[in-house]
Amino acid sequence: MSMVFAPCLTETTAPTTHAQPAWSPYDNNGGTCVAIAGEDYCVIAADTRMSTGFSILIRNYSKIHQITEKSVLASSGFQADIRALQKNLDARHQIYQHQHNKQMSCPAMAQLLSNTLYYKRFFPYYAFNVLGGLDNEGRGCVYSYDAVGSYERSGYSSQGTGMQLIMPVLDNQLKSASPLVLPLQKSTTPLSEFEAVDLVKDTFASAAERDIYTGDAVEIVIINREGVRRELMDLKRD
Repeated sequence: MSMVFAPCLTETTAPTTHAQPAWSPYDNNGGTCVAIAGEDYCVIAADTRMSTGFSILIRNYSKIHQITEKSVLASSGFQADIRALQKNLDARHQIYQHQHNKQMSCPAMAQLLSNTLYYKRFFPYYAFNVLGGLDNEGRGCVYSYDAVGSYERSGYSSQGTGMQLIMPVLDNQLKSASPLVLPLQKSTTPLSEFEAVDLVKDTFASAAERDIYTGDAVEIVIINREGVRRELMDLKRD
């Protein structure tokens, strides 16, 4: 009697592969920026916490950079790109000073920043900026940007991880006129300088309760006809 044997089946194991996280040239270091423009002043503020993921890297990092005597830039996003952007603007402003023997006005700096961001649109700076200062008439001005240079002038603005928490408060308290309404209305807010500073402090204290990337302290820069003044207020550290 012939016997038929079934072929021996051996168990084979597939080679194990470990999933590698996708590499990215960008990181978001968090933080929140706010700016409010008044009739004869501008208030620019940003928190001092720099994070990555769920780790706090630095608790006293300034996100505010003064470019001219009447222009201050606050930025949130990838701090390496932001630093490169600041150096670029400083160099361009220095060239402007040598050629024209004067400092660039805040509206001119706003246009330069837009051009600089748009020039890098195919590999953009991961930076979300608010530019504040005084215009040629001494009025406060605030310009907000996206990553590729689109910008608008308004009475107030916010950028960063706490923007969704802060902007509704500013909209409720300030209600800037729409730029689509004719005749054009003033873009400045009706608050006094003291009231604007208090509002900025309240919004940051509220945002720090909910946003883990906003905290430690808030740096406030006030620009008016007398010059530039800085204040610092402590926030939550956890």
